[in-house]
Amino acid sequence: MKYFIEHKLLNYDGSQLQSLFAYKNFGLMGDSISVFRGSCHVEQNEMVDMEDVLAKDWIYSEDMLHFIVEHFDMDLEKAIIRQRLLIATIKEELEKLGVKTLSRSGDDLYEEDKKLSVSISTLSPVSSMIHCGLNVSKLNTPIPTIGLGDFRIQDVLGFGERVAEHYCDEVLSMRLARCKVRGVS
Repeated sequence: MKYFIEHKLLNYDGSQLQSLFAYKNFGLMGDSISVFRGSCHVEQNEMVDMEDVLAKDWIYSEDMLHFIVEHFDMDLEKAIIRQRLLIATIKEELEKLGVKTLSRSGDDLYEEDKKLSVSISTLSPVSSMIHCGLNVSKLNTPIPTIGLGDFRIQDVLGFGERVAEHYCDEVLSMRLARCKVRGVS
C-alpha cells in the first residue's frame, strides 16, 4: 500500500471518486491513499450515498483535507470496514495532537453536534473506494461543523500524511497477521 500527498490545491466534486484515480493523477499504481486539500462541492448527480440523494442533501465546504483510498478487491463490506479504520486512524492522530473532544459515530467524527468529516465507501468496476473529507474551515457549511482549524492544526497536509502513513501501516499489519497463523480443524 502506497500513499501520495498532492501539494497543489485540488477541489473535490465527487468525480474524483473513480477507479485508478491515484494512478491517473499521481502515477500511483495499486492499493493507495491519495491526500489533497481543496474545497468540496458535491452536487446531486455526483452523490454516491442514496440516503443523501433522497434527502436532497448536498455537501459543501470551502476548505477540506481529502483522502481517496483505493483497494483492488471488490468487497463492499470490507471497504466499509476499511473506511471505519480510516476514521478511527484520523481520530487517533488527532488525539496524539491533544484533541480529546471528538466522538465517532459510524463513519463520521463529531464534536457534540458539529460534524468534522464526510465519508463514503463504494465499488468501482475494478476496485473498492473510500472518500473521506475533513473540514479545515467551518465557514459556510450547510450544517453545523467543526474544522481542523478549530483544533489549531496548522500543517494540514502534514497531518494528512501522518494519517496516510498510519493507515498504510495498519493495512500492512493486517496482511502480515494473515500470514502468521496456522489453520485449525
